[in-house]
Amino acid sequence: MTEYWYNLETGVVEEGMVSPGYDRAGPFATREEAARAPEIIKERSRKWAAEEAAEDDWGSASSSR
Repeated sequence: MTEYWYNLETGVVEEGMVSPGYDRAGPFATREEAARAPEIIKERSRKWAAEEAAEDDWGSASSSR
């Protein structure tokens, strides 16, 4: 199965692990998905930040009573 990677340094979609690990994001199933990597990374980062904020707030209402 072919995997695609997004090169964070060049912005180029690569087939297979061409670049060093610190320069690439993936793997992605399709070339099109890999091309959307910056957008996908931002979406996931926002989601993780919201989840962490919710975890940080967990129990704060009951502990202030």
